[in-house]
Amino acid sequence: MRRRLPDEVRSAAVRAWMAFSFTLFCLMVTVLAALGHTWLFLPSLLVTAASVLASTWGLLDVWIARQVAAQRTWGSGTATAWAGAAGAGRRPRRRRHPSPA
Repeated sequence: MRRRLPDEVRSAAVRAWMAFSFTLFCLMVTVLAALGHTWLFLPSLLVTAASVLASTWGLLDVWIARQVAAQRTWGSGTATAWAGAAGAGRRPRRRRHPSPA
């Protein structure tokens, strides 16, 4: 079973998906305006460019939120946030096999 994402990561992911869907909608309007040779092409092109920047910002927001949540969960004292706190510095125990004496 997958662990539930922290609230700030989920909200950042929702914002990123909303920005991405708005970008696709604007791109579709821009293509249709270009094919129809209408005056709406230039404004829709500018809005599409701005929404691409917003989508990129949203992806960066998700990445930063995941990093912050991982550091809060595992602490900043480990080598990496994904290493896990349980066995970060321990060596695994070796099993002793009975000698064939």
